[in-house]
Amino acid sequence: MWQELSVALSLVLIIEGLLPFLSPERWRLLAYRMADMDTKTVRIVGLISMLSGLILLSVLR
Repeated sequence: MWQELSVALSLVLIIEGLLPFLSPERWRLLAYRMADMDTKTVRIVGLISMLSGLILLSVLR
């Protein structure tokens, strides 16, 4: 279980690092836009992201 969790965390870090590595200017603009969003919108985006991950995980397993 711990090994699988470590692998999953490693993959998240790799995926999260792709955009700043490949296009730092776009990533910076995205960060500015996220900072300007209200809290409710950021929470909705987070919820949609989590639900998408859960659905993808259930489909793949």
